[in-house]
Amino acid sequence: MVRITEDLVRRRAEHNNCEIFSLEEISLHQQEIEKLEYLDKWCRDLKILYLQNNLIPKIENVSKLKKLEYLNVALNNIERIENLEGCEELKKLDLTANFIGELSSVESLKHNIHLKELFLTGNPCTEFEGYRQFVVATLHQLQYLDSKEIERSERIKALQDYPEVKQKIREQEQVYLLKRAREKEEAERRMQEKKDKKQKQMESKLGFDSPDSPQERENHQAEGDGEQETCRTVEDDEEDRRFWEEPTPYTPESRLETHRYIEEKRRAKDNTRESKKSEKPPWTLVTAEGKVLNVNVPKYLDTSLLDVDVQPTYIRVLVKGKPFQFVLPEEVKPDSSSAKRSQTTGHLAVTMPKAKEITLAKQKVSASVKHSDCDTLQKNARRSGKVEKLEVDPSKYSFPDVTKIIQEKERTGQGPIKLQPEKITEVKKSCVDFENDEDVPPLI
Repeated sequence: MVRITEDLVRRRAEHNNCEIFSLEEISLHQQEIEKLEYLDKWCRDLKILYLQNNLIPKIENVSKLKKLEYLNVALNNIERIENLEGCEELKKLDLTANFIGELSSVESLKHNIHLKELFLTGNPCTEFEGYRQFVVATLHQLQYLDSKEIERSERIKALQDYPEVKQKIREQEQVYLLKRAREKEEAERRMQEKKDKKQKQMESKLGFDSPDSPQERENHQAEGDGEQETCRTVEDDEEDRRFWEEPTPYTPESRLETHRYIEEKRRAKDNTRESKKSEKPPWTLVTAEGKVLNVNVPKYLDTSLLDVDVQPTYIRVLVKGKPFQFVLPEEVKPDSSSAKRSQTTGHLAVTMPKAKEITLAKQKVSASVKHSDCDTLQKNARRSGKVEKLEVDPSKYSFPDVTKIIQEKERTGQGPIKLQPEKITEVKKSCVDFENDEDVPPLI
């Protein structure tokens, strides 16, 4: 049986910051609720309450909701109107598509003086002769019945014929109540038959009616697992077909029985799914020969679901019981390792220092390296993003040396063809009259 819980009410009170003591409106429709309770204690300030499309058989535990203005309990299993006298501010009541056959129970709404709208469409009482006249004459404060306005002339006419209409309603109610009593007896009988049948099926499955020994039963069961699975599927399909094609009266019992059947089938499917999950073979992390394997799991999981285990030759991360395992190329120090989760990217960074650090010596490149080998080394260096400088003989380059361009210009006049006459430098003779005076500063 599904009940109204505090957790359910809080989840439905998100628009009120999950506070239920000051809640004024709540929707609990399509929750398969089978009993109306606790709301008059938790939500005293409720003004609007939606409970349509549930399995509520009786209106109860709402009399303390003094501020309640609108109550919607359509599509439930309610059979009479009651326990609403305490809802002093009730203005609108929706009882569409229930099982109300005691039309005289509307007299309990006389105390709700603010009631303006009432909906009874889809109830057995609406088929009674004089239904509308009886309701209009009984509830003087009512302005709309089944979305139709009550005119003054209609009310006067209903009050005039009230004694006769009331007598007819009583007689029809008695007939309906006798019919309901028979339907309840039939529903109980059918339920008992189904329970006995299910009990026999359970006994036959357990082997109580089989003369074979326990060992023989185990052998038969081991031999026909596949065939039993197929037969079980066929039996389930046949049972579904019989259940949905069998004609049954539309009663609260049949509606509840349908809900129970659907719930049972859903639970059976969930159990089958869980059993298949449990039948999965265990994860193979290390082979029988002692070889550690790489195992992967999904990404984007919460840190609280991770359990990191660093070993000298491998690292293992358990995520909700599912392992991620990676074999390390070198041995590491587990005691000095650390695992951190990035707060920006969410990546899990595991730092594992090597157990034995090996320092590689730099190799010198010999002078006899060919040009093709040099080109290969240069290409590999570009790909790795590192620049390697090699010393090569400059005389082996085919392009001119740009460092001697100025000197070549100074020697343009030299060569096998003399383009310019040679400049003869005359040596100036020192003047005979030159006298060196130490007191005069030098010109340069």
